[in-house]
Amino acid sequence: MSGTEGLLVLAGTPIGALADAPPRLAAELAAADIVAAEDTRRLRRLAASLGAPVPGQVVSYFAGNEAQRTPELVAALRSGARVLLVTDAGMPSVSDPGYLLVSAAAATGVRVTAVPGPSAVLTALALSGLPADRFCFEGFPPRRPGERSRALAALAAEPRTLVFFEAPHRLAASLGAMAEAFGADRPAAVCRELTKTYEEVRRGPLGELADWAAEGVRGEVTVVVAGAPAAAPAAVPPERLAALVAARQASGEGRREAISAVAVELGVPKREVYAAAVEHRPPP
Repeated sequence: MSGTEGLLVLAGTPIGALADAPPRLAAELAAADIVAAEDTRRLRRLAASLGAPVPGQVVSYFAGNEAQRTPELVAALRSGARVLLVTDAGMPSVSDPGYLLVSAAAATGVRVTAVPGPSAVLTALALSGLPADRFCFEGFPPRRPGERSRALAALAAEPRTLVFFEAPHRLAASLGAMAEAFGADRPAAVCRELTKTYEEVRRGPLGELADWAAEGVRGEVTVVVAGAPAAAPAAVPPERLAALVAARQASGEGRREAISAVAVELGVPKREVYAAAVEHRPPP
């Protein structure tokens, strides 16, 4: 084993172009006692493209066996092994295997670190042209239509930009469901084959994107949807504005000061408060 204390290393892998592999990845492949890979054949191809030897034990770690294999890997980590976790593309744990192993390793006091790498979520978000200061990642929408509709309906009022993964053969149905839940005019972007030869970013309202996708789409897909627009403030009846101005005047404020104070308090234009105070002045 590589040392007295085990170490779990999560390694980001290219989402398309192999040249995007983080520089540390080759060194981590060579240093690992165990490499846990979502697809061992893809791992071998990636290592070959990097010219990186993989002298350690290579084991499969995917959705179908992660619950069974996690205890084995944790036991190896506790014995001092350096374990490298790689998935097919992007960062482990982000809609890929990894969460169970990280959680179990951390619970036993094993140190966990990461080799940052390409991210389809952040790449699509940056390319979408939609607000990126606040966002939430929702992974893959439910496959069943009813469950998908309910899940999207729960997100209809979410103000942050939304990021989804989706399979190409379900894209049209998901975009249609999003148009129904969020509104056909909600701005969105479909990012396809990111960093690959046929990369495409299609931007537009959800309704138009759903129509486009109905013709058939191929490749890896990430969908970015604008958050819900802020609700317009409720209109304040002019009678109430006039009454508030009158109340302030009755307490000793001048008319101009009272109008300004009410405008600031309620977020109403000063001219609107003035017009209400003139038109709906309470009787003496």
